[in-house]
Amino acid sequence: MKKILFFFLILSQSTLFSSAQTLSNDVKMEGIPHKISWINRPLSYEVLGNTFVLTGDKGSRLFTDPQQKEIVDTAPIALFKPDGKFQFYCKVKVDFKSVFDAGVLVVYSNSNLWAKLCFEYTPQFKYQVVSVVNKKYSDDNNHAFIEKDEVYLRISGLGGGAYAFHYSLDGSYWNMVRYFYLGTDDSLKIGFLSQSPRGESCKTVFSEVKYSTTYLDDIRGGK
Repeated sequence: MKKILFFFLILSQSTLFSSAQTLSNDVKMEGIPHKISWINRPLSYEVLGNTFVLTGDKGSRLFTDPQQKEIVDTAPIALFKPDGKFQFYCKVKVDFKSVFDAGVLVVYSNSNLWAKLCFEYTPQFKYQVVSVVNKKYSDDNNHAFIEKDEVYLRISGLGGGAYAFHYSLDGSYWNMVRYFYLGTDDSLKIGFLSQSPRGESCKTVFSEVKYSTTYLDDIRGGK
């Protein structure tokens, strides 16, 4: 009996460190008309007008490897419920230190259903736009290399469960990254994430944050 109890104790602890934890502290932010709540505790965060500074802790990550099939959902995520159609974008500046450090905009329902648009530090020691769509298992897509340590990222909700990811170098002309269907689950929210899978921590500054209910009618036109 003692061995069985010890096994379940260890199992529950390992689940705690790999699965998402919902926190009760809500955040208010200029430009975001909806309440922001937490999945997983950040190492630190700060709200300065329409700037959100978020630091992910050691080993923080959101990924389900399609080979190992292990859910890792430990990164701090600040989420809010969007309208049916929307645009959500900001400048993302990351204090890159370790491989796979990333500042992220995310669409999230639970550990099995989410999508993220990342500005990430690659194993080649370059800055890159990366995207992942997760429906039980993660895909992993690498996109443009970025010369600076900052870039604009955008999530557009197109209605009916469809989304588009874009990046921009100047905040004016937008390059399409992904156009995909995630589903109409009412629990889907959007927000900010900062991760450091192999490092001690990762600080991301999300500035010029803007949210609107403007519908993006041309996903490939650069607007």
